[in-house]
Amino acid sequence: MNTLRTSLMLLVAVPLVALAGDKSAAKTGKAAEADCHHPADAKATAAKAGEASASAPANDGWKLTRGEPLKGAKAVKLADVLAKPQAHEGKTVLVEGQVRKACERKGCWMELAVAGQDKGPGVRVTFKDYGFFVPLDSAGAQARVEGVVKVAELSEGHAKHYESEGAIVPRGTDGKPREVQLVATGVELRR
Repeated sequence: MNTLRTSLMLLVAVPLVALAGDKSAAKTGKAAEADCHHPADAKATAAKAGEASASAPANDGWKLTRGEPLKGAKAVKLADVLAKPQAHEGKTVLVEGQVRKACERKGCWMELAVAGQDKGPGVRVTFKDYGFFVPLDSAGAQARVEGVVKVAELSEGHAKHYESEGAIVPRGTDGKPREVQLVATGVELRR
């Protein structure tokens, strides 16, 4: 009985220790939900915030998979998607790039850019059905992302929200915020 009790305590304690260093994991309820203005319920939001922060190993050389395993969609160069997004709109593709930014509040989006490109357009990656997140410290990681390409015009409110989190939101010649998005079903991150 003591062995069983000890094993159960370890199963609970290890994840809690991993979360202890991340203050963002302490956000729960409406406060966490309000950070990114998504319709997910508070309980799921709090669980996903903990999942995102607890999953990034501290050392280099890691590979982290989120969502579904990559299924082998047609590989397309990220630069090609950015240059001619309409040609890829609605199609499932596999792209590779560098994570330039990630949502600093929950990891509910990331901005993927051509490696070494600090300025200019990027692809905003969101996660299908708000079903998974990436670690808050994903910026700088190399990423392989599989999902559906979408060209979207953002509301001013969403554009300002993303900009407040450090994102670069491109604007058309008419001044309206537009961006290339990828709704990911699976993500692999490497450092």
